[in-house]
Amino acid sequence: MSPILTTHDLSFAAIRYPDLTFQRQGINVIHGPSGCGKSTLLRLCNRTLVPHTGCIRLDEQDIRQRDPLQLRRDILLAGQDVFLFDGSIADNFRQFYALREEAEPQESGMRRFLDLCACPLPPETPCGSLSGGERQRVFLAVCLSFVPRILLLDEPTSALDGETARHLLDNLRAFAARHGMTLVLVSHDRAMTAPLADNLLELA
Repeated sequence: MSPILTTHDLSFAAIRYPDLTFQRQGINVIHGPSGCGKSTLLRLCNRTLVPHTGCIRLDEQDIRQRDPLQLRRDILLAGQDVFLFDGSIADNFRQFYALREEAEPQESGMRRFLDLCACPLPPETPCGSLSGGERQRVFLAVCLSFVPRILLLDEPTSALDGETARHLLDNLRAFAARHGMTLVLVSHDRAMTAPLADNLLELA
């Protein structure tokens, strides 16, 4: 099976990346020391940042040749710094779906995705009462509900205890396998994430 994403001669600011290959419909885990450009790489992959040199190819096509809005529907980024609207969790599902002009999910669907993301909160929960980790997982639940081709995850387990982190990662792996999704996961927790990787990418 051909890779879904590849990078070539990629650099941003002082960061130079090795040429990287991301496995299609697999879990691609990125490890590396602080400051090596892991989070920056995710933002380069969905064109929220533009490289200084080199290119990224999706299905062998330079992503600069694709419409950026459509690209970000295909390649969704669930980062550490998330944006949520005022109101409840359900309001956020509705508003993100309205932005994409798609029919909003039923509350039962919202609950299912919240459970998948180890965030079993009622949809009517006000977002102003959420912790930072809960906000990150609510945003992840919204992203996952769109079933993108590629989901970019930046430290999704950083605010979780070990048992909850394993539960979340197992859920993501199973969901991605059922729906043919590709996951790209940045993590500092090598012991937790390396065993899950179909493709392990090391940055220096």
